Amino acid sequence: MKKGLVFIICFIFLLLTACKESRIHLGNNISFNKEENLHYGNSPEQVMDLYIPNKKLSGEEEVFVIIHGGGWRGGNKSQLTFFTLSMMQRFPDHIFINMNYRLASTIQYAIPNQTDDIKNVIVYLKKRLNYKPRLILMGNSAGGHLSMLYAYHFDADKNVKAVINIVGPADLSDEGFKSYEEYSFIEKHLIDPKILPTTTAAGNFASPVHWINTTSSPTLAYYGKTDRVVPLSQNKILDSVLSKNNVFHESYEFSGGHLDWDKLPNNTFLVDKIEAFLEKIDKK
Repeated sequence: MKKGLVFIICFIFLLLTACKESRIHLGNNISFNKEENLHYGNSPEQVMDLYIPNKKLSGEEEVFVIIHGGGWRGGNKSQLTFFTLSMMQRFPDHIFINMNYRLASTIQYAIPNQTDDIKNVIVYLKKRLNYKPRLILMGNSAGGHLSMLYAYHFDADKNVKAVINIVGPADLSDEGFKSYEEYSFIEKHLIDPKILPTTTAAGNFASPVHWINTTSSPTLAYYGKTDRVVPLSQNKILDSVLSKNNVFHESYEFSGGHLDWDKLPNNTFLVDKIEAFLEKIDKK
């Protein structure tokens, strides 16, 4: 017990120290060059943190694009900084982006702004790296939803290798999700009606499952058994549609609510499953 506590304290100290330096040392000869608050657009909200392995790049490094939650109108990339650093320990040969995006409000729609921001980050990244990387979109809650929606519908160039969806709503028409206390905001401010096709309702357009087909990106999903924000029914719906379209996927459940995915032992379980999932994709 004492050894475990000492390890946790040392790890937290390591992460806090890393956050203050332009080069991050994570032990075991793992280090990254860090650039914070890089602007990928003209809005003050369009900033991201970029982590590149501190070694000569091969031009084949894959990129994790990490997208925070917050109900589409709140949250910040800083909420996922520690998780990003723990992922970097497990994937030392990958590039990492932890991004902010333009938040929704009563006068600004979430989509297409937020999916456009993911695209803008990808465009910035291609220019910066001077090659076309394979992408792993990973987000929690609203960020999980945006990861799926972008990959399934907006990724025209098929840059997305995989989606890691953590407690993200996949079907906004699910009766279980309609009890979400901010659902009225979603109905009014999630989708700009100007982008809606005449034959597609806003709820369907905003639901990632609506866009799944046989070419959709492999997906790993992670949902809480007692989540009162995004119910477990979302996992069953997503799993069913992915299976119907023969999309390679895995889904897991953890004990806890909406925010408990990032707590021990749920977070370490998730990282283990992500690593195994990506290895399976590479072998296909």
